[in-house]
Formats: sequence, C-alpha cells, structure tokens
Amino acid sequence: MIETSDIKRPPAEWSAALQAVGTATASSTLAHMGIRNTHICGPVAWTKGKAIAGPALTLQFMPKREDLYGEDEYAEPEKQLHRHVLYHAQKGDIVVVDARGDMKSGVFGDMMLTYFKGRGGLGVVIDGCIRDYPNTGRLDLGFWLRGVTPNFHTQTDLMPFGVNIPIACGGVLVMPGDIIVADDDGAVVVPAALAPAVIEQSAKHHEWEEFSRERLSEGGDLRRYYPLSDAARPEYEDWLRSKGRAP
Repeated sequence: MIETSDIKRPPAEWSAALQAVGTATASSTLAHMGIRNTHICGPVAWTKGKAIAGPALTLQFMPKREDLYGEDEYAEPEKQLHRHVLYHAQKGDIVVVDARGDMKSGVFGDMMLTYFKGRGGLGVVIDGCIRDYPNTGRLDLGFWLRGVTPNFHTQTDLMPFGVNIPIACGGVLVMPGDIIVADDDGAVVVPAALAPAVIEQSAKHHEWEEFSRERLSEGGDLRRYYPLSDAARPEYEDWLRSKGRAP
C-alpha cells in the first residue's frame, strides 16, 4: 500500500492576507528580504482575473521508465501517485506540479480536477499541461499552466514520482506547505516561515502606493511620489491621518 505524507498548513489568514497583497508586491517584498527567485517561470494564468493564495501540495514527475511504470492509463490506479496528491487536498489548497515543462503529458483531467474541486481545492500551478480543458475550464478552479494537451499523464514521456516533497517548479524551489500566491502576473512562492514578515512589509508598501497612485492620477510629479520621497512623506502622513490611519 502506498503511503504519502500530508503537509503542515500555515494559518489560513496568512493566505488571505497574501492574496490581497498580490504577486507583484509579494515578489518585490521577498526580493528586498533577500529571497530573489520566487516567480514560477513558464506556467501562466489560464483563468484571467482569478487571484488565489494557499498552501502548496507538491507533485513531482520524472522521465518515464517502462520497467517502473506501465502503459495502461487505468491499470493499478492506486500506484498512480498523481492521485495521491489529491487525496491530501483540503479547502484552500493549491497543487504545484513539476512536470518538467513537458507539453505532451496531461497531468490532470476532468475527473481528477472535479474531485479536487469537490475537496475544496483552489487551483493548480503546473510546469506542464492538463487535459480535458473544454470541461475543466468550467470548474471555477485557478489554472496556471504551460498549456493543454489531449494526452493522459503517462501516455508519452513522464511518470509521477513523488508527493509532498521539495520540488523545482519553473526554476523555483517549492517546499510542501509554502504559500503560493497566483494572479494574472503568474505564481509566486512565499516561504511559510517568512509569510508574517512579507504581510507586514507589504501592508506598508500598499499604503504609500495607494497615496502615490492618487497623487500621480492628479498629475503629481513622478520623482516626488514614486517611490515616495522624503519630501513627500509629511504629506503622506497627513493623508494617512485624514483616513483615520496612524502614520
């Protein structure tokens, strides 16, 4: 019997706060903290306008070797590890898949993703493809993908190999339980231990950007308001007070 480990999930309020922050601010905040490579390159948003954040369930694919993995799509289904990552799914989870950038293997299809949706999953980030998109596209899940294919997961060159282990997805290390933030700009990995600091620093960034955006929309000087200059800081602090916020 195959046994795979679950993940340690960070508090749900961290994910909610990071979803509000968005990928651009999360990425730049992490860069200022010394964590530069957090954007999962390759998968792009297929569900425009959807923004999600949640803990990562991870799935690793490896090059297929026929002595280790058979040909039949439905043979011995419980040996198919891509099923097991979904068995761990809870409300708010995101599945992140290292599919090696392969464009010929549909990691999940309609039935698997319907099950994931029923478990409360939010979306998937896959350095590769899904299939059955005419149906899966109607599931109201978030999809960050390289593409779609009619092929099933092991039809050509890949086989699922590991569940809830450290993976490399789109050139970025993803640890099980890291918080994934994904929107139209892409998907960013926030190390779970750094999430509170990212949230705190991002909130400050959001506030002065809100002020600067307002001033720039009124024709204000870019050099004064972006980034916020020392000369504009007293004006910014007055603006905060006018909105009932402490400087």
